[in-house]
Amino acid sequence: MALGKYTRVDNRRSSSNYCSTVTIVVFVALCLVGVWMMTSSSVVPVQNVDVSQENKNDVKEQTEVKEQVSDNNDSNTRQFEDNPGDLPEDATKGDSNVNLPENQEDNKTEEKSSEDVRKEDGDKRTEDEDSKTENSEASDKNKDSNEDSEKKSDSDESEKKNDSDEGEKKNESDESEKKSDDSSETTESKIEETVERNDNKGSDENSSEKNTDENTKNQSSNEVYPSGAQSDLLNESTTQTGSFKTQASESKNEKESQDSSKQPAGFNWKLCNVTAGPDYIPCLDNWKAIRSLRSTKHYEHRERHCPEEPPTCLVALPEGYRRSIEWPKSREKIWYYNVPHTKLAEVKGHQNWVKVTGEYLTFPGGGTQFKHGALHYIDFIQESVPDIAWGKRTRVILDVGCGVASFGGFLFDRDVLAMSLAPKDEHEAQVQFALERGIPAISAVMGTTRLPFPGRVFDIVHCARCRVPWHLEGGKLLLELNRVLRPGGFFVWSATPVYQKLDEDVQIWKAMQALTKAMCWELVKITKDTVNGVGIATFRKPTSNECYEKRAEQEPPMCLDSDDSNAAWNVPLKACMHKVPVDSVERGSQWPEQWPARMTKTPYWLLSSQVGVYGKPAPEDFTADYEHWSRVVSNSYLNGMGIDWSKVRNVMDMRAVYGGFAAALRDLKVWVMNVVSINSADTLPIIYERGLFGIYHDWCESFSTYPRSYDLLHADHLFSKLKTRCNLAAVVAEADRILRPEGKLIVRDTVEIITELESMVRAMQWEVRMTYSKDKEGLLCVQKSMWRPKESETLQYAIA
Repeated sequence: MALGKYTRVDNRRSSSNYCSTVTIVVFVALCLVGVWMMTSSSVVPVQNVDVSQENKNDVKEQTEVKEQVSDNNDSNTRQFEDNPGDLPEDATKGDSNVNLPENQEDNKTEEKSSEDVRKEDGDKRTEDEDSKTENSEASDKNKDSNEDSEKKSDSDESEKKNDSDEGEKKNESDESEKKSDDSSETTESKIEETVERNDNKGSDENSSEKNTDENTKNQSSNEVYPSGAQSDLLNESTTQTGSFKTQASESKNEKESQDSSKQPAGFNWKLCNVTAGPDYIPCLDNWKAIRSLRSTKHYEHRERHCPEEPPTCLVALPEGYRRSIEWPKSREKIWYYNVPHTKLAEVKGHQNWVKVTGEYLTFPGGGTQFKHGALHYIDFIQESVPDIAWGKRTRVILDVGCGVASFGGFLFDRDVLAMSLAPKDEHEAQVQFALERGIPAISAVMGTTRLPFPGRVFDIVHCARCRVPWHLEGGKLLLELNRVLRPGGFFVWSATPVYQKLDEDVQIWKAMQALTKAMCWELVKITKDTVNGVGIATFRKPTSNECYEKRAEQEPPMCLDSDDSNAAWNVPLKACMHKVPVDSVERGSQWPEQWPARMTKTPYWLLSSQVGVYGKPAPEDFTADYEHWSRVVSNSYLNGMGIDWSKVRNVMDMRAVYGGFAAALRDLKVWVMNVVSINSADTLPIIYERGLFGIYHDWCESFSTYPRSYDLLHADHLFSKLKTRCNLAAVVAEADRILRPEGKLIVRDTVEIITELESMVRAMQWEVRMTYSKDKEGLLCVQKSMWRPKESETLQYAIA
């Protein structure tokens, strides 16, 4: 069209003296234009403009809402937040979109638009008045049609080129309109991407309107995911709960409903046929590996034995399963059919562990050592040793042999987090009871390998009749507690050797006295609880190496300097002790700040000379991470996803880094299991230092927990890092295993990973509540359903 325009200008200049010829030419041109307008239906480009404008207005309205909640002055923090999925690059390079001043982008756009206007004005001035009016109108419409088609071709892969044929233009426009309607109904991401591409061209004839949209977009693009009123818009468009629906969405929903029994190709999920049934834990129920063990003397059969290939089948649901009771009611009772095991009620009922009450299992709050309730027992411990100071000096503890974890469950009332552990043994389902109640717990045993925690992280280690032979084999197991206990931390031991006079108890007590003395532990106090009729011995780990150096006999021996106390993943136990750190900038040389100040305070041993995970000096990295997750949680997760957080209790951050996500949730009645991958930077000590807790894990293996343990899983760029090492289908199957029905999975990752995961979870009949993408980064929020496959897969290694 431009060629024809310039040709008319040249003819005008070369034949200016022939007015009559020009008049005839103009008349013929007007006739042709009229015929063309009548036959080509000028409504098409107008429709395209309207659709594009509607999309722009939609995003503009959303970004205006974002502006109200985003902090436009804090550019560094916003830059950190802009692309949270690839923080290492952001920390060192920054976001090019953010670094470019907004007025500079606007000036470029205005400049280009001005040049276009001047050029068109010059062309129009060469023509006579009538011709200028009619031809510019036709030219503008043609140009609108071409540019709209080009814009649509940028966002719609099916429209790859423009064609001069009017019929094809109309077909392309109709198809584009359908695509746009479908996109706005299902995901915000496609609309946003389309508008962003259009804005980046900067050559739209409506330059002032375009610049306004681009300014709004630039000002609000620093908010990763929307919040406030914007959350309602996102929730409505993704869950389709608005007042009006489109025909496209209605038809699409009906097709999906009719095809709900069909699974996408490549993801044919099956049900796991295993002996453990609904309670299957792949790495603990590997009967093939257990049968081949040479010995079970050290509880090797209770340790992890993961299959060579992790399962990709789905675990069955117990018959009669219901949504878990919400906290805090769940601490007192759970649905019987969710964990239909009565052995503990039969064996431990008289100790008030658990009772069967109609359709519930009830928990009176007792334990072997505190039959009359955990709260009295907890208060009695502090009265015995006031320095314990629950919820201030003592924040994170390890409860070994936890039973149903009532001790940890009632420590929440004292602002204390307890990592409760017990083996999957003859006391069936004790850890499963704890998790169903909403209390942190893992299935683990003190056997032949180190516990999956760093050294010097727990403020207190507690053992109430945990049946662990601490005194045997040179005290190897007690020395493992010494590894994970902070210098100055307490070991609280409530067991019969402390207060009973039977020969066996007396001998064990003597052996424990000798061992703890050789370990330089101070026996702080022995007290008798007359209410429960038990005794408690409290020991304290030294804060210096002076005692170690004065020992007449070096038994137990000191560990070699090359022995890393933080090395814990599949590391064999060693009967030795690590020296106490004495350097003022070494972790463990000082006690952390009292809770809650320790959560937000940068650990004293994080130095500016150290480079953090995201490329900044370590203290800045720590602070930026916390600010980032505080903003994301506040502006998006709490308001923008339609999650009812009152129904969320057990949370797992599958890739925790500094624990910023968990810290941002501190005001909610939730607890967060922070998982640090064995292939990631070892930041787990930082998480403990700030009064949170977590565990090392390899996500190419199964996690040591029962099925249906967590209400919400959070994975920030975990799957893209696992893709080269693991079968992602197995990781998704593991997420399904540990997530409760109706539980949520939030994934932040690359668009490619998000797309792949969405296909997998849709095949499991999960509800996709929200998808979002921007700058090759995406977010997926899905809810697990009660659906289970009809076809099964037998795992021979899991058959007893």
